Amino acid sequence: MTAPVLTAPRTAPLPPGGATLPRAVHAEWIKLWSVRSSGWSVAAMVALGAGLTTLVCALVAPDLAAGGTGEPVGAFITWGLLFAQVTAVVLGALVVTGEYGTGMIRATLAANPRRGTVLVAKAVVLASVLFVAGVVTAFLGWLGGNAFLSAEGIGISLGDDGMLRSLLGSGLYMAGLGLLAMAAGLLLRSTAAVVSVVLALVFLVGNLVMLLPGALGEWLTKLMPGNAGSRIATPETFNPVLLEPWPGFAVFAAEVAVLLAVGAVVFLRRDA
Repeated sequence: MTAPVLTAPRTAPLPPGGATLPRAVHAEWIKLWSVRSSGWSVAAMVALGAGLTTLVCALVAPDLAAGGTGEPVGAFITWGLLFAQVTAVVLGALVVTGEYGTGMIRATLAANPRRGTVLVAKAVVLASVLFVAGVVTAFLGWLGGNAFLSAEGIGISLGDDGMLRSLLGSGLYMAGLGLLAMAAGLLLRSTAAVVSVVLALVFLVGNLVMLLPGALGEWLTKLMPGNAGSRIATPETFNPVLLEPWPGFAVFAAEVAVLLAVGAVVFLRRDA
């Protein structure tokens, strides 16, 4: 009687062309839109951002025209993005934590074991969707809000200083926020934890550091992610202490890049 010969199980070969980035991007695109929460998040961004901008402009236009508020008109034309950014954070978190919550991340890595490619594909799809959604949201908000401002003789045209930059900047800022939440998702793996931490960082901590005395409080205010990044999304600002639009966005992008790099290292080394 002969002993059975044990052989190593065969692994399924990669598809023709290998696990390329275009294939991974296509897969991530399908996964993103196969989940209802993605569509609802984008719809909520547009509704909140454009709707609240229009509503606020309608309410403050008479006072702005009369000079009663003392605030710059351009600071209101993308005002709704203050709340729309919440949806960008939620979507950025779900891109990663949704797969960990359902266990689908194991199927993703089985289909494409190149974790770096998977991570880049997720970032490309997320940033592209949020950039387009952010620009559309800002543009619709400008259309709606500017109608009320123009009725009072204080309208803002697309050719005015900073207006086009703020429309494109809205998309850049939303994309950056999504990537920030995605990076946090790689570290925390929990949707609730990611949303809580990132929103606290953007809304709460970013305002609390203003209370610190002297130059320390002033510089921390400038460097907080929400404060540094959001300036690019509005023609004028309520807070003159903030950095200028492009330098501020450069700081924000650097902060996002650092957190993404840390998240990538963890993702490459930790079990799914």
